[in-house]
Amino acid sequence: MPELMQYLLSGVTVGAVYALVALGFTIIYNASDVVNFAQGEFVMLGGMVTVFAYGAGLPLPLAAVIAILVTAAAGVALNKLAIEPARGAPVVSLIIITIGASIFIKGVAQIVFGKQLHRFPAFSGDAPLRVMGATILPQSLWVMAGAVAVFVALWLFFTRTLTGRAVLATANNRVAAQLVGINTNYMMTLSFALSAAIGALAGVLVTPITLTSYDVGIALALKGFAAAMLGGMGNPMGALVGGLLLGILEALTAGYISSQYKDAAAFIIIIAVLFAMPQGLFGRKSTDRV
Repeated sequence: MPELMQYLLSGVTVGAVYALVALGFTIIYNASDVVNFAQGEFVMLGGMVTVFAYGAGLPLPLAAVIAILVTAAAGVALNKLAIEPARGAPVVSLIIITIGASIFIKGVAQIVFGKQLHRFPAFSGDAPLRVMGATILPQSLWVMAGAVAVFVALWLFFTRTLTGRAVLATANNRVAAQLVGINTNYMMTLSFALSAAIGALAGVLVTPITLTSYDVGIALALKGFAAAMLGGMGNPMGALVGGLLLGILEALTAGYISSQYKDAAAFIIIIAVLFAMPQGLFGRKSTDRV
């Protein structure tokens, strides 16, 4: 029992990070139907900027806030400089643009921050807590709480605010949204800023546990995308549940089979789920009128 609990706690911690990345995917997808594969680089930037701001002598909370703001600005720049000029291009072209942006950001990060691993102190110390015979780091609780808080905030944003509904209207029909007075360019910019900020928050929360480096983004982007697809692309609840399930599957596979197979096992199960339910666990079935 303690062994299983340990694997579950580890899986939920990692899954919460995947969920935050998947939530970033969800925001961009809801606003533009584009899958932003630069989302993982936003996580990397959040951790990296915090490391260097803290190393420059700033208090850790201020360093984290600066990292989130800087990364949000990077998200806005991605939209303004790369996505917006290509508006009207096929979705596949926009996805390729985001992949190119991911490669560019990673290259710049390698030059600016170097190739070594970086970390900063945990928010609440490193003394582990005991839960049913297993141990968990206090920082893991911060990661879990952050994922839940972001999910609740996004759910309220999309369902209870005019701005959130305007974002959804922009995704559903851009021309119709413009006709009713919605500033669709602003909605797109806001979506990229929010997505980047959530990615940066994930980086800030997880770096004390896993460390960070310039090349962690691509793996996080793939896992976050898989989590979003598993839960149902565009559904915040699906992103949260998909991320947690993916993290738990990886932890159980690594614990009971081998860490070499954790990625393969998780993706095989995801593929099986998507074969049975192409819309994901919480996605809505689409219908076309003819």
